[in-house]
Amino acid sequence: MATINAVKGFKDILPDEAGKWQYVEEKAREIFSGFGIREIRPPILEKTELFQRGIGAMTDIVEKEMYTFLDHGEEYLTLRPEATASVVRAYVEHSLFAADPAAKLFTIGPMFRRERPQKGRFRQFHQINVEYLGLDDPRVDGEIILLLHHFLQSMGIAGLQLEINSLGCPACRLPFRASILKFLEGKEEGLCEDCKRRLNANPLRILDCKEEKCHKISAPAPRLLDFLCRECDDHFAGVRAALDGFSLAYTINPRMVRGLDYYTKTAFEVTMEPAGAQNAVAGGGRYNGLVSELGGPDIAGIGFAIGMERLISLLPAADETFRSFPHLFVAALGSKAVENAYHLCNRLRMKGVWVEMDYAGKSLKSQMKRADKLCCRYVLILGEKELIDKQAALRDMETGTQETINIEGWEDTLLTKLKTR
Repeated sequence: MATINAVKGFKDILPDEAGKWQYVEEKAREIFSGFGIREIRPPILEKTELFQRGIGAMTDIVEKEMYTFLDHGEEYLTLRPEATASVVRAYVEHSLFAADPAAKLFTIGPMFRRERPQKGRFRQFHQINVEYLGLDDPRVDGEIILLLHHFLQSMGIAGLQLEINSLGCPACRLPFRASILKFLEGKEEGLCEDCKRRLNANPLRILDCKEEKCHKISAPAPRLLDFLCRECDDHFAGVRAALDGFSLAYTINPRMVRGLDYYTKTAFEVTMEPAGAQNAVAGGGRYNGLVSELGGPDIAGIGFAIGMERLISLLPAADETFRSFPHLFVAALGSKAVENAYHLCNRLRMKGVWVEMDYAGKSLKSQMKRADKLCCRYVLILGEKELIDKQAALRDMETGTQETINIEGWEDTLLTKLKTR
């Protein structure tokens, strides 16, 4: 019978890799708690309308990449392609703003987009998302960017580069839209089909197109930064001042648009050298109109997302750093010894000690080989003679030394020994 492989673009996270994921998740929870950010766990399946309204119907994500299906002929559902819309939907649905509009939330989990699988990109991928809601001060933008940079640095990742931009507000975009449409007059035929279609709906998206021909055409286009209203210009200045206050280096990238329609004002990305299509580590921005767009009050928001696959691939430590190993292996010989070992192992396990033993009746030599393969520091050797003498041998696999411990009270002895390791 033929084997069944994983779906293309979906990847198993095997036990030897899981330690890295656990390390990143634990570090995120540790650092986020210091900033007062609480965890929220929205479902991975949402109504399709949420992403059409939240992300934008003419974005690449909604038009091309979502996993959408008709649920038993009743309504269209979608596996979430990003987390912000889901978090905001939960914030609105459960009226989290009623007690206090200000909320700092994070979520960690899988997202789904039907992109062309390539190195570093998967159709099921994972993100760490942080969302600040109900806070509109530019210093908040600075705080969330500082948090992102601090978290990435805590992972030991060097060579980080921060790029920022302002996308303005609807008032800023009206004159910018007129200006860029005028700039593109007579150049429409040189654009890709997607940009031709989106030209009238959202010309800002042309700046984000990855097609080389579109990039060349739009290179000398007007800059949105030159059209900022007084409020947006002051806000962006406040963000820069907040970052300057922490001596956090950044580059203003006027071409940065981000791939989602809900962004307003501040947008940012953290990248790594060398530059290239896969150099982005994380990104985010402000989305002040999203809460009201999804049926809530007029409440500001800002957040970021970190791609976990990308982040984990950049961890500088060796794989072995994140692997865990058994504390103890019990090598038992003979039925009575095996029975005693079985009870000892499970009593120790229930006290948080990782213990392994052999159930197949193999020789001492074979059991010692397995203990060495599992990288156990200690091996407890127990046979019929040891039971009679009421003593067992404890071997330190690292130093090669061996000592005798009394079977009576051996559980406490082993717990003390292993805790001082």
